[in-house]
Amino acid sequence: MTKHQIEMVTSAERRRRWSRDEKERLVAATFEPGTRVSEIARSAGIPVSQLFRWRKQICQISAPSVPQLVPVEVALPGPASPTAPPPVSRSRKKVSLVTIELGGGRRLRIESDVDTEALS
Repeated sequence: MTKHQIEMVTSAERRRRWSRDEKERLVAATFEPGTRVSEIARSAGIPVSQLFRWRKQICQISAPSVPQLVPVEVALPGPASPTAPPPVSRSRKKVSLVTIELGGGRRLRIESDVDTEALS
């Protein structure tokens, strides 16, 4: 016969308040090799979902907000490379678009190559 630990709450408050240190201790235990989150939650008397919620909150706070950068190497084909395709010459026209709200749901859209005298 196994013994089960029972916690009796005698105060008027029905929820147990966990300190930041207690939460961090339990979350740290979930990262130990060979441990099961369900066993840690059961020993603390909390649902597994609560432990995962704390884990997510604590890991988001301690995670750096700077995005991880991946090194990129750009290799341009040299003139001596026999496998390099010939460079493609593309003339790009920079197009800008201006939208003017006239009211009554009417809009006037103007591209960059419009005749300014005709527009005025």
